[in-house]
Amino acid sequence: MKHIFLLLALSAVVASCSNKAEHVEKAFYYWKSNEWGLTEAEDSAVKKINPDKLYVKFFEVARDEMMGNIPVAKSQVFNYPKFEYDGITAIPTVYINNDVFINSSDKEIDSLAVNVNFLISKYYKERYLADKPKEIQMDCDWTPKSRDNYFKFLRKLKKAANTTLSCTLRLYPYKYPKKMGVPPVDKVMLMCYNLVNPLQNEDTNSILDTEELSKYLNKKRKYPLHTDIALPVFSWMQVYQNKRFKGLIYPEAASVKKILKPVRPLWYEVIKDTVINDHYLRTGDLVKYEEITSPKIKMAIKIIKENVALDKTITVALYHLDEKELNKFYYETLIGFYSSFSE
Repeated sequence: MKHIFLLLALSAVVASCSNKAEHVEKAFYYWKSNEWGLTEAEDSAVKKINPDKLYVKFFEVARDEMMGNIPVAKSQVFNYPKFEYDGITAIPTVYINNDVFINSSDKEIDSLAVNVNFLISKYYKERYLADKPKEIQMDCDWTPKSRDNYFKFLRKLKKAANTTLSCTLRLYPYKYPKKMGVPPVDKVMLMCYNLVNPLQNEDTNSILDTEELSKYLNKKRKYPLHTDIALPVFSWMQVYQNKRFKGLIYPEAASVKKILKPVRPLWYEVIKDTVINDHYLRTGDLVKYEEITSPKIKMAIKIIKENVALDKTITVALYHLDEKELNKFYYETLIGFYSSFSE
């Protein structure tokens, strides 16, 4: 009889340590600002992958010295009177610059919550013919200096919107909730990318480095809010002219690699003058080309499953829905990223 109880106890321990979700809601972020609709390839991806959710950037908020807090980079996508994808929930998402919360007064924070809710409601009714969204999400890289104002804003917005409120969560505040605080929202989206400063880590893939990811995750330390997962499916290229950073480019891999010569891991030299996305690249320029591949994402998923306490139902969001990025993956591969969390 003692052996039976011991076996049952061990089974309970094993079951409690099992870390896979029973149900995974598939999602994409859509982060373009000046598009009037999905491209044919993006539309095809949505229909074949059939995500449950699209986190659509409605606008951003920036701080202007003269005008105060103003909406910028408004998204035009789906700017017509019906959301055409049946069964997919559109979630309005707003990025707010951290300076907004560092430099705003209490009165301005109150006004910001009212104004953000007003714009979301206005655009949502115009685009989706519905009174209010099922969920809204705020995106801000808050710091200890901006935390109090940001959390105050979230509480005000939650009350004004009267719907599910989520926010993005970077890895540092995930690891240090006592220091950074726990946002007053219903759930968080853990952003498992952009782990290190891209300009200060020459030999590391700053979008996703699995060794760096492991440093922030620990299953023994469950985050106090429901945690969804966001993963990157994008690549970028840092351009340097005369050893000075000139900007980021999001190129198509097939076209750009034709004019690059590898010089060391991650680094290439431009061998032919060319223009990419309105950026003029000169012969001799150096670029750091950081790519996200299927094996890298699969390794990240393995690390997350081993080190994050997942609820039975989670949302997994891929950043982001863009034709140039989707061309790098088969649809089956993208679907596999989602299903891996329940296997």
